[in-house]
Amino acid sequence: MLEREGIHCNLTLLFGMHQAVAAAEAGVTLISPFVGRILDWYKKDTGKDFHGADDPGVQSVTKIYNYFKKFGYKTVVMGASFRNIGEITELAGCDLLTISPQLLAELESTQADLPRKLDPEKAKNLQIEKITIDKATFDRMHNEDRMAHDKLKEGIEGFSSALEKLEGLLANRLAALESRAPAVA
Repeated sequence: MLEREGIHCNLTLLFGMHQAVAAAEAGVTLISPFVGRILDWYKKDTGKDFHGADDPGVQSVTKIYNYFKKFGYKTVVMGASFRNIGEITELAGCDLLTISPQLLAELESTQADLPRKLDPEKAKNLQIEKITIDKATFDRMHNEDRMAHDKLKEGIEGFSSALEKLEGLLANRLAALESRAPAVA
């Protein structure tokens, strides 16, 4: 609805393909899959460490990027929440990447080629099955993706907690301002 009204949206807390496809089909301007948070979940769940192309966050963004390019979606993919430069180099070519100053400095100090890994022209030739997202399919895919389910729930709970804290701070500030204001006659 917001996009139809000309308000561009960046969909965050995006962890699953079902969320990405639903956002693209809704015409969302930008999605920000959280590469590092996906990695964190898998490391905690499996006890394993992942590197390079084996990183589940890298795999997720690669899959989403290729899907969007294959089927001509205009939604921009911006990888976010990186834990290491290996994730960044594996996603070279992604539409956008949001990179912390620390990781930018680490990249800057690295002397190596940085080949493009994601390419829209190559994606167009991949064998990828089109997903039809309706509510039932979205719900089924979300329920089958434990990581996406867990991380979305965690993110919403975190936003809700932050909102409650902000509301409390604003209420206290308003009360303090009102107690100092002169009475209106």
